[in-house]
Amino acid sequence: MSNSKIVATIVLILAGLQLTLATAHETDNGVLRQPLLKEVLSGIPDHSLVAVTVQLDPGNVSPKHLHEAFVFVYVLSGKIRSQIGNETPVDYDVGDSWVERPGDVHTLTQNLSETETAKLLAVFVTKNGAKLRAAVSE
Repeated sequence: MSNSKIVATIVLILAGLQLTLATAHETDNGVLRQPLLKEVLSGIPDHSLVAVTVQLDPGNVSPKHLHEAFVFVYVLSGKIRSQIGNETPVDYDVGDSWVERPGDVHTLTQNLSETETAKLLAVFVTKNGAKLRAAVSE
């Protein structure tokens, strides 16, 4: 499925759900995570759709991590370098996207700008109760 079809599908899913905006946020090592939505998926037993924005400070390089979920990531602003496992790092601009599978080790997430923040939309399809993000030891 093309990136534009994935984006359109996610937008339709979000538009079809009752959005629950949260005022809580989590800041960790120059990364601000803002929850946008959590909705139980009635068609997929024991699963939820969770959407968050992730803002990276200028020059931020986030620690290795993984997700116990499928994740669709869309670049809202800035330029990001991302690497999954031992794959070649890829640079993403506004409008670009990628998918991470449960257990993929995200070895690099970097805001390539030293002066501007970068912002991502991350949409998770996860088992209820699973960790959205877990640190990976070096």
